[in-house]
Amino acid sequence: MTVMADAGTQQYRQELTVDPRNLGHVRQSVVAYVRGCGWGEVDDAASLCVTELLSNVWKHADSDECVLLIQPSVCALRIVVSDNSRQFPVPRAADACSEGGRGLLLVSNAADAWGVTVNSSGADTGKDVWVEFQPQPERAAA
Repeated sequence: MTVMADAGTQQYRQELTVDPRNLGHVRQSVVAYVRGCGWGEVDDAASLCVTELLSNVWKHADSDECVLLIQPSVCALRIVVSDNSRQFPVPRAADACSEGGRGLLLVSNAADAWGVTVNSSGADTGKDVWVEFQPQPERAAA
């Protein structure tokens, strides 16, 4: 696992191999970084979204390898999970008896926006799944 925080851009980047047993450590890092950037009001929602996006990598991508990127700014907090799979996540309607299928519903309820874009870096082609949080009114006034 490689972790890099660039003070100039306040960007957090973590290369990791997804292991459901270690998601707690990733969540702790996300919460600490988000709070440190002044976005503490969305720390729980950001942690939930990261958990769901990483779980999707583990369950559905071609590889457990991915990159987690957190990009805070005055205008938004953007979190991106990049992997090498070309399979886009598709929201599903889960019935009351289903054990899964609610992750993207949780993400869409927790974040202000989310989406997927194709990424092409060198020989690898995959996707970036992103979520964004907008400032609360009191943040925009500050």
